Amino acid sequence: MSGFMQIIRNLFIRLEALFSQFFGAIKNIFSQVFGFFAKIFGFSKPGYFLENNEATSIKSSQSKQVTEPEPKSTPEPSITARRRPDPKMDYFRKMAEDVNKTS
Repeated sequence: MSGFMQIIRNLFIRLEALFSQFFGAIKNIFSQVFGFFAKIFGFSKPGYFLENNEATSIKSSQSKQVTEPEPKSTPEPSITARRRPDPKMDYFRKMAEDVNKTS
């Protein structure tokens, strides 16, 4: 049965590769067509979304504020704080001890 499953898996891998090539070619065609129209109408120019004077005013209006970083206080771990015993881990420890005793 494992040989049959391998054939099915390989079939799906090859179908996936075929579809990715097919849809990749379609995506490439659409991107070239839309890219052509974007160049014709001027959408690909860098000044289309922001005017040059607006871009410089935005950069100049953002001022950098110098602030001193606050010293981070790390809480000291308490020595008495320990993990609570987990009953599931006790079960697995006992099972491991039983395996070691029988070996």
